[in-house]
Amino acid sequence: MYEALQQLDPIRINFSAVGMHSINLVLCFVMFGVALNIQPGQFTKLIKNPKLPLIGLFSQLVALPAITFLLVILLNDHITATVAMGMILVAACPGGNISNFISSYSRANTELAVGLTATSTIFATFTTPFNFAFWGGLYVKYISGHAGHMLKPLTIDNWQMFETVFILLGIPLILGILFSRKFPKTTEKIKKPIQTISFIFFIAMILLAFANNWSLFLKYIYFIFIIVFIHNSLALLTGYSIATIFKVSNFNRRTLTIETGIHNSGLGLLLLFNPKIFPLNLQIGGMIFIVAWWGIWHIVSGLTIASFWHRKEPT
Repeated sequence: MYEALQQLDPIRINFSAVGMHSINLVLCFVMFGVALNIQPGQFTKLIKNPKLPLIGLFSQLVALPAITFLLVILLNDHITATVAMGMILVAACPGGNISNFISSYSRANTELAVGLTATSTIFATFTTPFNFAFWGGLYVKYISGHAGHMLKPLTIDNWQMFETVFILLGIPLILGILFSRKFPKTTEKIKKPIQTISFIFFIAMILLAFANNWSLFLKYIYFIFIIVFIHNSLALLTGYSIATIFKVSNFNRRTLTIETGIHNSGLGLLLLFNPKIFPLNLQIGGMIFIVAWWGIWHIVSGLTIASFWHRKEPT
């Protein structure tokens, strides 16, 4: 597996200025759609009953990155350094917007899901750069003392990452919340269509990214599939286990499981495509393939779990 994954590293997916602006706008549009579901009152409810959101945020922002780090150490002899860094980047990203739909279909606490997605997204301006720098830095130190792994110096401009995350997530969220407050009737009419369009745009963005490397993607999908399957399963299990440890009800446990297992990998892709953050001289094909397949697989795994839970009344 290790030798096969090495073939991915030299791949660099580049976009023209127009292409980069287009996919940036796609993610901004997606986050604007997420914000339309956010009501200030939801944050008030979360603050009044902080136990659940704190458990959820701990699971997403602390536990999963830490467990991901342990996982890449465990798989050290079987995966390349760039694949490991891709896994760490995914874990550093906030919850994905599709998690709200999946929670609703799972007959889980949708209100909690929306609140957690919004909160983790807002925090992501700080937590995504921090978690990637911290856990990624620890991993680089670890592999530097182990033969067999080679990773070119990975120096990331943390300020540039912070700026990018704020522009792509923070500004659309603010505009979406303001729009929903100013035009509540219009918001109710456009929320569902925007969510549908956002989902289509996201899939199109991934297909666009791999249009010139599709044959290579199919050639190595077996290895990528196994890694993402393990990682995503562990993410879902992390959310479920932490909720169980804290004796959370089944109704809320479903939400915490989904929120931990569904991540905004679209943000991860846009960070990887940004040459100001990941310079063109870096060979990070392994990271790109992992993050992109995560964006597809977590939808499949999330809907599979949702279909199972949908048939069972939560307790």
